[in-house]
Amino acid sequence: MKVIQALMVVAAAVAFFGIAVAAPPGKTVEFAGGPMGKVVFDGKTHADKGGKCNDCHTKIFQMKKGSTKITMATMNKGENCGVCHNGEKAFASSDPKNCKTCHKK
Repeated sequence: MKVIQALMVVAAAVAFFGIAVAAPPGKTVEFAGGPMGKVVFDGKTHADKGGKCNDCHTKIFQMKKGSTKITMATMNKGENCGVCHNGEKAFASSDPKNCKTCHKK
């Protein structure tokens, strides 16, 4: 019985890990970025700055891809990426000189 329970715990952990780590350090996730070019989220860049996955998931972003509508307007209001990218904690998403940091042509 204990072996079955252990296997169930391992299976649950593997399933959760596969969902929870969408962009771990060393991986990127790309989003359509409109006329400015695609937006590339780099897990390593955020981890190198001390960010952990659960800093944003599920407090700011849900785990299901596409469940959060991200726009520059929402970021500039301090939502989504703008929670941190406000010019205090991290570079300001509202400053035009920072566009190429996330948007790639």
